[in-house]
Order: sequence, then structure tokens, then C-alpha cells
Amino acid sequence: MLNFELPAEHRILREQVRNFAESEIAPRAEELDENEEFSIEMTRKMGDMGLLGATVPEEYGGSNLGYLAYVIAVEEVARVDGSHAATIAAGASLGIGPIMYFGNEEQKREWLPRLATGEMLASFGLTEPNAGSDSQASKTNAVLDGDQWVINGSKIFITNSASEISGVCIVQAMTGKRSDGKQEVSCILVPNGTPGFKAVPMKKKMMWRASNTGELYFEDCRVPYENLLGSRGEGFKQMMMTLDNGRLSIGAMGLGCAQGAFEAALKYSKEREQFGRPIGNFQANSFKLAEAATKIEAARLLLYKAAWLRENGQPFTKLAAMAKYYCSAVARDVVYDAVQIHGGYGLMKEYAVERFYRDQRLLEIGEGTSEIQKLVIARQLGLDPIYK
Repeated sequence: MLNFELPAEHRILREQVRNFAESEIAPRAEELDENEEFSIEMTRKMGDMGLLGATVPEEYGGSNLGYLAYVIAVEEVARVDGSHAATIAAGASLGIGPIMYFGNEEQKREWLPRLATGEMLASFGLTEPNAGSDSQASKTNAVLDGDQWVINGSKIFITNSASEISGVCIVQAMTGKRSDGKQEVSCILVPNGTPGFKAVPMKKKMMWRASNTGELYFEDCRVPYENLLGSRGEGFKQMMMTLDNGRLSIGAMGLGCAQGAFEAALKYSKEREQFGRPIGNFQANSFKLAEAATKIEAARLLLYKAAWLRENGQPFTKLAAMAKYYCSAVARDVVYDAVQIHGGYGLMKEYAVERFYRDQRLLEIGEGTSEIQKLVIARQLGLDPIYK
């Protein structure tokens, strides 16, 4: 029997996170965005609430809330501010996820308790200046020298990688050639501060200006062989599985962004008057809001189903890609109309829809572009849209 009612604990969590976002994040969101300031204080508070460790078992210091609760939490933070939602999403899915699912017991014990509580952050070093969607074109390499990996290369657009509390980066590197002649890809844990590893904060971003983004440089950076994550040559598979989980986070960010922009536009449409009546009563605006409400409801059902599949150990790759693609598109459509309803005021920084408008744009690019999501979905349908 289908039941679309959230369990009581999930409803309580939504209320708690919403109250936190509205009382703690909202008053500072505009200022932090304007100053491009990453807040360690706010990150620690989100860690104390169990948001960063939502999918981590309690034995490793996590809150073990589950994937559905996790996407609800990200959604509620994104409803107020995309930057702080990005900190959670990248910290939990891209930073914690690979260590939790592929790390050995020693690696889990060393890193997860501090990451789950927000004491420190982990990052996932995948994208390079010349390797985005084509991740196997990466040039960063790791050569085994005795019992150490020697890493050389660079990464770019890496969230949570260059802050004062960034503790470790999971670096995807080429570690040799496979028997079929193709590149062998592995993931290696590189602690921040390791000699030869430099993390530089990236500024002048259009979006997520209060989240931390870094450029990473590796020059003869040496780490022990034991820092290999999982088995040698399993890096591409690890990356794909990590991105599957990450797409749930980006879907939640899209959903929250759309919800926040919709609520702002609805409120404004009831307060702003033209020609002697609230502008929301004009058909042009009321239809925009009706369409937005419908799209948001559909996006939420799709995302929650994908999270439910993940939580119950069922195949979820197709729905995760669908949710990431659709929620990002819904956010784009809703924020566009929200700005239009606000008119000229929607272009001013003192109105939150201006920030929503900017923050949305990365949702169709990060963790796999919308075009890549369509490719993933097509392959899940048994098609191969790549010409060879």
C-alpha cells in the first residue's frame, strides 16, 4: 500500500532544520554572499545538528538519519541559502561518502568522526582544467615509489577543499596502465597540509559565494601507499558511485532553491499592488505561480522516491539522474519567473530571489551537467547515444 506521508521523525527534522535555516542562516546569507565569506561557525553548527553525518553510522560519529532525511535537510537549507546547502551536500556526499563506502576500517576510524561532526571537511578532487565531463581525460597522476605515492597534477572547482577546516582530499589520479592499455584510475587520500599539496581558494564566483571552492596543486606530493582508497584501479567505479549519491544532494538543492524562490514570489505577489489590486491576482502572474507549485510538487515526489530507493538498497542510478536533472530544471524555471514577478526589485541584492537566480545556475553543471544526466538516463534505458 502506498503511503505518501512522511514519518513523524522526518517531519520533526524538517521543522528543526527550517527553524535553524531561518533563524541562523537567513539573517547572514546576504552579508556572507556579498563578502564571499565561508562561515566555519555555521558549518560547525550544521555539524552539531547531525546534518553532515546524516548518512554515517553512529559507530563512526554520525547521526545515521538516512538518505530521505538527508535530502530533506539539504532541501530546507537550500530553501534559504544555496551556499550552506552546498557545504552540506559536498561534505556529506563527496567528502564523507567515498571514505565511508570504500575506505578500510582504519581510514574510517581516522576520518569519519571528525568529518561527521563538522570538525573538519573533506573534498573530492575530480575536476581538472581540461577534464570535466570526460573525467577519464584527467592528467593528475600518482606513481608508486617504494611505499609511497608521488602525486603530480592539479584540480579545479573543488568544494570544501581550501578552507581553514579542510582536512583531507580524495584525489582521483592515474596510477598506470591497465592490461587493455587504458588508464588505470585510483583514488588516494591526501591530507591538507601535506608537503607538495597546495589548496588555493577561488573567488569572484557568480554563485555559492559563501561556500568554499578551491584550486588544488600537487607537486611531487608524497603520501603512504596505505592512503589508497579501496583497491588500486577502482577509482572510476568509486567516482561513479559517489556521483550517484551526490545527485540526490544536488536534486535536493534544486528543490529547495525552487521552494524558496516560489515562496518569495508568492509573498511578493500578494503584497505588491498595481492598477489597484495585488499583482498575484493578474492571470499572467497567477499562472506562473500555479505552474511553479505543480513543478515543485512533481520534483519532490521524484527526488523522495530516488532517496527512498537508495535508503532501501534498491537500484537508484536512473532515478538519481532524473531527480538531479529535473529538480535543477525546475529550479531554473521557478527562479526565472520569481524574478519576473518581482520586476526590477528582483534584480536587487536585498531581495533573496536575486541570489536564488545566481545560485541555481551551477545546479545544471555541477556533479554532472544536465546533458550528462540525459546520457546516464538513456543508458539506463538500454540506449547508447555516444557515437563511436
